[in-house]
Parts: sequence; structure tokens; C-alpha cells
Amino acid sequence: MRIARTVAELRRALAPHPARAFVPTMGNLHEGHLSLVRIARAHAPCVVVSIFVNRLQFGPNEDFDRYPRTFEADCAKLAAEGVDVVFAPEERALYPEPQSYIVEPPPIANELEGRFRPRFFHGVATVVLKLFNCVQPQLAVFGKKDYQQLHIVRGMVRQFDLPIEIVSGETVREPDGLAMSSRNSYLSPAERAEAPRLYRLLCSVRSAEDCARAARALSEAGWQVDYVELRRRADLAPPAPGERELVALAAARLGATRLIDNVEL
Repeated sequence: MRIARTVAELRRALAPHPARAFVPTMGNLHEGHLSLVRIARAHAPCVVVSIFVNRLQFGPNEDFDRYPRTFEADCAKLAAEGVDVVFAPEERALYPEPQSYIVEPPPIANELEGRFRPRFFHGVATVVLKLFNCVQPQLAVFGKKDYQQLHIVRGMVRQFDLPIEIVSGETVREPDGLAMSSRNSYLSPAERAEAPRLYRLLCSVRSAEDCARAARALSEAGWQVDYVELRRRADLAPPAPGERELVALAAARLGATRLIDNVEL
């Protein structure tokens, strides 16, 4: 497994491998990430994984500085999965000058997550487009846990006519239902025991009234709720009566830790 720290090193490492599948990550890898790596391996002979904590998608009061960074452990896990190249640039290597060109995502980026994390998806779309240009994969894998992100990346690839197939991976959960997340490490033991309530309540959502009940139940259990909403899977717009291809999405803070999850209906 080769580790590339600059774009030039990455391109040299990938030169012998024209068929590539790509998994972008921010590191602190868990089984959810590794499941995406296995999907990538099934689609291409060369698998590239990036590890980069992207400052552009963090707000001024968010956890950029304390986001878990576990590079050596991450590389050991990726080597065990047979990953060919790890792209782990320093910030100055990926952003050698201030990034004044920013991808402007569609209006849906200002709803759900975007309502509570302004310009979050501007940062996500910009770094993903930049990574796509660096890696030049034929296929990239994203997890459904970040459902809105998956939707926005798919739209960006479609509208910019990028020659990349976007493949989704199902959310990987702990035995008690909690969606695996790097931020789960922030939870205290008591918060970790409480955290699966988010998934259990989402599984009960079938209507707007259910969303309101789920939000109340979270609040009564001590959560600070950002949203519990039902949306259409196709475009994340509010559903019309009788529509069936839906997804329930939620974000709420448990103590100092903000958790997100979703369940397709």
C-alpha cells in the first residue's frame, strides 16, 4: 500500500492503474468506512482512499481541531483491506493557496443539515470535486448515513458531467442500532447507552405527525433536536400525500455530540 502526501505523488502512484475506485474519508476509520472500501474493491482493481479533515466544511464553532485523527491505525485497517493507495495530504498540499473558487450547491443544501450548518455543503462539494480531480476515479463510494451529502454529490457529478459512477453503501450499525460514526467516540458511557434512541424513533416514523412525536420524545430524553423530517428519497423535497419512496432524517445533539441518522421507508 502506497501513501501519497501530495497531488504529484498521488498521480505518480496511480499512473500504472487506469481503473480506479475511490472512497473519500476524514479518517478515524470504523467498520462503516471499511464496508465502503469493500464495495470499491468489488468494482475496480485499484482502490484509493483519501484521509483528509476538510476545514472548509467545519463552521467556526465546530470540532475541526478536536476531530479524531488516527492515521497510523487507519493505515493498518486499510492495508488489511488491500487498499492500493492512501491519499493523505497536508492542508497546504490540497489547498496551496486560499480556495477562492467554491462550488455553489443547489438550494437543498440550505435545508436539513444546511439549515444548522451554514455553507457546510459548499465545503463538502468543493473538496469532493477537488479530490475527484486529483484521483480521477471511474467510481466513487459514499455511505447512506450522510444521506443529504450523497444526494448533493450525485447531483454535482450529473450536472458537471463527471465521468464517475457514484455507488452508495448502506449504513453500518452497532448491535444496538446506533449508526457507526467517528463522532461516537465523543459520547460518555451514559450518552452512548442513550444514543440508539435516535434510530429506534426514526424506525417508527411514517408521517409528519410521527416526526413531531419523535422530536418530542428526544427532547424529553434530554436531546437538543435540530430536525426530524420526512422527505422524498429522489430529491429530498417534502413529500406529497400518498408518496411512498421516502426517507426519515434526523439530527440531534446528545450532550456535546451531534448525531445524524436516517431510515429509508
